[in-house]
Amino acid sequence: MRKLLLKICYDGTHYCGWQVQPNGVTVQQKICEALFDLLKVKTDVTGCSRTDSGVHANEFYCHFVTDNESITNKGFVGALNVRLPEDISVVECFDVCDDFHARYDALGKQYHYKFYLSDVRNPFLDGYALRIYTPLCMERVEEFCEKIVGKHDFAAFSASGREYESTVRTITECKLTRSDNIYTLSVTGDGFLYNMVRIIAGTALAVSDGKILPESINEILEEKNRALAGATLPPHGLYLNKVYYKEGALTVGRI
Repeated sequence: MRKLLLKICYDGTHYCGWQVQPNGVTVQQKICEALFDLLKVKTDVTGCSRTDSGVHANEFYCHFVTDNESITNKGFVGALNVRLPEDISVVECFDVCDDFHARYDALGKQYHYKFYLSDVRNPFLDGYALRIYTPLCMERVEEFCEKIVGKHDFAAFSASGREYESTVRTITECKLTRSDNIYTLSVTGDGFLYNMVRIIAGTALAVSDGKILPESINEILEEKNRALAGATLPPHGLYLNKVYYKEGALTVGRI
């Protein structure tokens, strides 16, 4: 038996997120269908995260177990890509240890939320970044970013609908960059709550607009009151950008 890890990327526009569900097509469903067509057996696939409907992934990992010894890692990449829709791509395939888990072995993740500045709608950006009409105030947002870095209780930055043993998370980096009319808010941490990055992005936007003061962020974190933070921004601006694993975890038996 082999445990294989797929590195994939996808455009989430037409999917109800990663995880299989009864009311819509998902990325996990498409991966499972492609594996069934290739291997002729039902194969369970486990993802590194549960991205929501409309969220994109520049980097996503999922693992599965197979008794097929004849298909090489490169062979899996090519064979799956011809069976997948054009908005999902397998980038690499790795052999991993039997006890490896795509989700539980992830040390952290980095998300990007993208904004584009324009008076008119850009059809090439509209499904992939949130359009804004005035420039973001870099100074205010940078101050906001500094305040959320660290270990905090992020209950105020989590949507209802999921239960957690703890809402404490550690953000190791948060920064805003600009390239021409594109702004990217990058958030890296050891884990994230439901809609946490979209709420962080919404709060950053409110801070930029002067609706929330940067100095009030500590109070918002302490109060744990969702109503005090910013809006939950739409999913189409959000990307899972990078997943971090222990060095060497993805190189076992790589072909």
